[in-house]
Amino acid sequence: MNMNGITPKALTQHIGAVGVRTGVRRFVNIGKQLNFYYFWEKRWFFIAMAVGTVLLNLDTPDGLSREGLIVLSMSVVATILFVTEPVPLPTVALLIIVGQVLLLGLESTDVAKSLMTDSVLFIMGSLMLAVAVVKQKLDKRIAWLIVRFTGTKTSRICFGISAVSGILASFVGEHTVAAMMLPVGITLITLTSDDPAKVRNLAAVLLFSISYGCSVAGIGTPSGGARNAIMIGYWKEFFYDPTNPETYRYLIDYVTWMAYAYPMFLLQLPLVTFILLVTFRPEYRDLSRAVVKLRAEVELQGPLKPGDWIAILIFALILAGWITISTDIGMGTVAVMGAIGFLVAGLVRWEDVNSGVNWGVVLLYGAAISLGVQMKNTGAAVWVAQNFLELLEPLGMEEGIGLWGAVSVLTTAVTNTMSNGAAVAVLGPIVLKLATVAGESPIILGFITAVSSAFAYLTVVGTPACTIVYASGYLKTTDFLRAGWKMCIMSIIVMLAAAYLYWPIIGA
Repeated sequence: MNMNGITPKALTQHIGAVGVRTGVRRFVNIGKQLNFYYFWEKRWFFIAMAVGTVLLNLDTPDGLSREGLIVLSMSVVATILFVTEPVPLPTVALLIIVGQVLLLGLESTDVAKSLMTDSVLFIMGSLMLAVAVVKQKLDKRIAWLIVRFTGTKTSRICFGISAVSGILASFVGEHTVAAMMLPVGITLITLTSDDPAKVRNLAAVLLFSISYGCSVAGIGTPSGGARNAIMIGYWKEFFYDPTNPETYRYLIDYVTWMAYAYPMFLLQLPLVTFILLVTFRPEYRDLSRAVVKLRAEVELQGPLKPGDWIAILIFALILAGWITISTDIGMGTVAVMGAIGFLVAGLVRWEDVNSGVNWGVVLLYGAAISLGVQMKNTGAAVWVAQNFLELLEPLGMEEGIGLWGAVSVLTTAVTNTMSNGAAVAVLGPIVLKLATVAGESPIILGFITAVSSAFAYLTVVGTPACTIVYASGYLKTTDFLRAGWKMCIMSIIVMLAAAYLYWPIIGA
């Protein structure tokens, strides 16, 4: 059959050719769309790389070494990637490692050594212990004890979690308490809903109640954090003279430190809960359903079994070790010893530990500390601090509360990019010398520096407590910014008010 001279065979071939061309065009269009989508999704990665390239090609500023410029460039790039998260965060850790070798010319073995500090070992051990606590279901018993005191309202439970976390953290350190309380928060979240999307804000409020409760409490006593002990040592080294009785006030003991700092911690507790509730507005204002399930599960567990008592004993020994021998062998060693104890006792299997620990977070924290070490070694941190302080004079902030606020802002900025202990170690001598030159009280400026180093609310790697709660998988890096800037402003205001109104009364 011939239709207007077109045979069926020719028509079939024509239709086939049109179909092939259409398919090719669609394939090309899809390819273009996929490429566009890929570049759009990764846009912040390419922006960060472009920013880093520009910074690396700048002329080295006066007083800063070439290595220091490289480290600062890496820090800026890492910060952009931490905040925007265009790639998995462990990828940023790997970039930091590779950057130190390729850009700074460090030996890979030296970089590897800087990754596994005692702090990183502690994070790893603490996450392993958290898995063991969950396995023994002790987290449910702790959660039940808190709820019995606070009631079922979400706001009261959050305050209770912050208070318990804070009081414990003020004496035994925030690392310990965050690891112990994380399973408690996760228990309340999972009992409320199995779908993380339905309890997104509730999870943020409960988990930040742990990390921020620990952070504001870490300033309360000398044992609350390494930064406190570092500043006490600086006061003694810089100003104490055994032959001069007037310098005895620079020998700050445990009780004196608490007199300065503990009231600030207590005052901030309700403010932490208020900020979190306003920022995230939890989906459930009352956790009655979760509490009913929690009570039923605790009752179903019955009285404590021999294995539970062994777990409690091991954890008590770990706490005792952190308090008594951690200065000699390291907190990380004690944490790992505790994890070994749980494994040897058969209370947890390695398969559970391996699947329950977010090893990427361990790598991330190690890389961040490693970068902080290079900021110190290359002089980059000191250069930033000195130039920041030089900017204060034209602004009329070289003395008084203006200087206090500037030092607090500087310390807050630095401590969000490196460990708080490292921040105080770097800034402490500069600030104390500045106090002498400006005629300010070294005690006030010293406390401002040490206390402000606890305001690492903005990043995942700011403090171990933030890193530990982030490892739960319920939080995003942007969540830290949403609540963190409000926390920073609140904490700075409370601290400056204490410095201006309260500290002079007790002898600063």
